[in-house]
Amino acid sequence: MKMDAHAFAPEALHITHDVGDAAVDDFVAQMAGATPFHRMAWGRAIEAATGHKLHLLALVDGAGALHGVLPLHHVRSRLFGNALVSAGFAVDGGILAEDDRAAVMLGQASVDLATRLGVPAVELRGGPTPDGWQSVSDAHVGFVGPILADDDAQLAAIPRKHRAEVRKALANDLTISIGRDAAVRAAHYRIYATSVRNLGTPVFPRALFNAVLDNFGDDADILTIHHQGAAVASVLSLYDQDSVYPFWGGGTQAARGLRANEMLYFALMRHARTRGCTRFDFGRSKVGSGPAAYKKNWGFDAMPLSYSHWSKDGGSRDINPNSAKYRAMVTMWQRLPLPLANFLGPLIARQLG
Repeated sequence: MKMDAHAFAPEALHITHDVGDAAVDDFVAQMAGATPFHRMAWGRAIEAATGHKLHLLALVDGAGALHGVLPLHHVRSRLFGNALVSAGFAVDGGILAEDDRAAVMLGQASVDLATRLGVPAVELRGGPTPDGWQSVSDAHVGFVGPILADDDAQLAAIPRKHRAEVRKALANDLTISIGRDAAVRAAHYRIYATSVRNLGTPVFPRALFNAVLDNFGDDADILTIHHQGAAVASVLSLYDQDSVYPFWGGGTQAARGLRANEMLYFALMRHARTRGCTRFDFGRSKVGSGPAAYKKNWGFDAMPLSYSHWSKDGGSRDINPNSAKYRAMVTMWQRLPLPLANFLGPLIARQLG
């Protein structure tokens, strides 16, 4: 949605940074289109784990009531550029406003803040696109589907070919655990780090996973699949209102033959159902990628995701690992010994935002 910056008068609304976390979260909980990435738990976790300062833009009226919010992380990177990002390390988290006027004011406030801080760019992931900004909607797609009443209904909703894979997973000698303690976190990080190294991507800092789990409390957990006592697949998920968001997941080399990833996500649907969730947000993938095809195999339809950006010079940061700029680096990274990749990865990945 494009916004016309000249169509609305500001009246008594004004931008402030001085709003309590609880007030922001109460507003977010009432808004359609809100995600866990709008919550202060996410903003505080990213700031604490990566050092990227959180700048909250809040639109309030004369009585102090909120009409819109925009959480921005100031991502500073010599490798990838300098930008205000909403929200850092997230797949969503753009302008959240009750009407177009509020959205216009928040968009302008983000540019004003960038100018004041000397930051050359602002990136918004999701939400409305401010008038005059660049918008990209052909790079990423999201996958969302319902969590059905029981396992039989959920299985029936999966396309036939992939349903057979899920049934094989259910018949394998696999066990499920759900937790948040230190041992669970260590197993998840080991699996996730191995998975992203194999994809040629630097792993995020361990502190980021810990901060998200600690800040979200009971609204985040880790589900792990085991085979003969060994953890082979694991996912860290967020829970927000009626939705579950499997966000950081991966599997070992053994996971493929065991269909452990099929068990992982089917078990997560089952677990989320017990929590009262009715919506499974499978997250974003790059258009035409293997992960996008995998999610489609589960019966989820691809929905274009719209990201927008403003920059002082009209350019934008390039943080796409599939771009020609990074192709050689991805190939090199896939060949690194895992201990070295795990040492170097967080130093690079924390700069991505």
